[in-house]
Amino acid sequence: MNRRFFLQAVSIFGLTASGPAASVAFGQSAPARVRPGPESVLLVVDTQNCFTPGGTLAVKGGEQVVPVINRIGKAFENVVLTQDWHPRGHVSFASSHRGKKPFDTVHLFYGTQVLWPDHCIQGTEDAGLRKDLDLPQAQLVIRKGYHKDVDSYSAFMEADRHTSTGLGVYLKAHGIRRVFVTGLATDFCVANSALDARAEGFDVYVIEDATRAVDLNGSLAQAWDAMSRAGVKRIRSDDLVLS
Repeated sequence: MNRRFFLQAVSIFGLTASGPAASVAFGQSAPARVRPGPESVLLVVDTQNCFTPGGTLAVKGGEQVVPVINRIGKAFENVVLTQDWHPRGHVSFASSHRGKKPFDTVHLFYGTQVLWPDHCIQGTEDAGLRKDLDLPQAQLVIRKGYHKDVDSYSAFMEADRHTSTGLGVYLKAHGIRRVFVTGLATDFCVANSALDARAEGFDVYVIEDATRAVDLNGSLAQAWDAMSRAGVKRIRSDDLVLS
């Protein structure tokens, strides 16, 4: 991962919540033990080959989230996965912009876009979900970033901040009130998904040991601060009642 990208991304992505959820008091704590029920969903963010060792945008230790997710997943009736899923020539690829290289930025109609190496290309092994994920009860895979002209970081909202993935509507239609977020990476796609889930009105928990972060120059601390201010609860897998 490129250092400059992450320093830029902390500023560009903002890590801020909007809407009613942003007014929740800073430092709101989670209950000592939490039992997932039928109104809960496990959201597994971008646990793909791309973002684990050997992938085109690997997060250090990213593969270590898989056994934790598999263990806690057995306690959830409802599971949703997300999958970065770009067409060739996607607007976020540096190769789509003459004279640009990965981790440069360009200005697009929705704001500043960090340019990535070609990654998570539709139908490639790099874009595949980790084969060691064991979540047979998963009902839905949200593919994001498939619109060629706009990127997508959050599981709920694309980077233009207007185009919904439809996940919020789906979860509400299925009676979901609590969203437990796992996956990659804590300080970017996980944080943005958690913040958007709060803005949609859900109770949100990020399961810390079921995520891995980049954590450059305070990016992880900034992400946790933004999530805490939005009312996201920070827990560990041992805080879940699994039986």
